[in-house]
Amino acid sequence: MNIVILLGAPGSGKGTIAVELAKTAGIRHLSSGDLLRGAVKAGTPAGLKAKTFMESGNLVPDELIADMIADTVAADKETQTLLLDGFPRNVAQAEILAKMMADNGITLRCALLLDVPDAVVIRRISGRRVCPACGAGFNVDSMPPKQEGICDACGAALIIRKDDTPETVQHRLDVYAAQTLPLIDYYKQANALVTVDGSHDDLDAKVREALEKIS
Repeated sequence: MNIVILLGAPGSGKGTIAVELAKTAGIRHLSSGDLLRGAVKAGTPAGLKAKTFMESGNLVPDELIADMIADTVAADKETQTLLLDGFPRNVAQAEILAKMMADNGITLRCALLLDVPDAVVIRRISGRRVCPACGAGFNVDSMPPKQEGICDACGAALIIRKDDTPETVQHRLDVYAAQTLPLIDYYKQANALVTVDGSHDDLDAKVREALEKIS
């Protein structure tokens, strides 16, 4: 098995591209949240340890998350490529992950960076609208409602989530830059970084082309 690490700022399209790649034979998308929930539900030794941290409101240690990835790999003999989304988030986590991979004979296919300018990210996220009644989602630029400000599904007035305001988005980008940019440099120095321009509509095709080049 090999691993692709998915990197990108909030609003860069990681969630969308992960869903698309998961439809491709041999690629399995695994977010850090899915990893935790799956390990706890399966009752693996790592999952049981993680449960005690989660129930007490504490963060799950990085080493334990790496153990969960190892458990996932050991239990999955069919998947050729595992797409990690949400881990690692910093260089320390990357080094823990690298040791786990070396110990388990797993190779790093690449760290795939979706590169999107901050201005595009802010426009994308601040354009989101959500229905407080039924949960339907819209975007004023890419997927606008038929009637401005009104949910197509139930007719309720759409709202902007607090974490989608331009000010909040900028703060999230600042946090991303502080925590994740060193990680990008880490994989660049390891000659494992593959960068894809995520600011255009043909992102899926670009990502597939990039992955095919390093197959």
